[in-house]
Amino acid sequence: MGGRNQGRNRSDRRKAYRLGLSAEGRAAFFLRLKGWRILARRYKAATGEIDIVAFKGDTVAFVEVKARASRDAALLAITPAAQRRIASAARIWQAENPWSSGCTLRFDAILAGRGFRLSHLQNAFEVP
Repeated sequence: MGGRNQGRNRSDRRKAYRLGLSAEGRAAFFLRLKGWRILARRYKAATGEIDIVAFKGDTVAFVEVKARASRDAALLAITPAAQRRIASAARIWQAENPWSSGCTLRFDAILAGRGFRLSHLQNAFEVP
């Protein structure tokens, strides 16, 4: 019956939460510097959450932000189950924003390692 927070005390969970918020803020700023317009942060749907929804040109990117000790650990943290939840939330977001139907939609990831290093992976995953 153990969840992903099993064995973590409240202080550890708070620290991880703050780290995640900080990484999301840095990721949003990073995307703005690259010319993206942030449409939503921490978009919540009944089926999942999207860290950042961004728009540039004719592309809407649903961005998952992961902060881990290494780039590989961050990438591995975007599990198939997480991908399905993000994709489901993206479908709801798109239904609420019909103007986006003519846009290219993609799932990106921004991986945050130690310090302020960020790595933007375009098309980090695809969902059928």
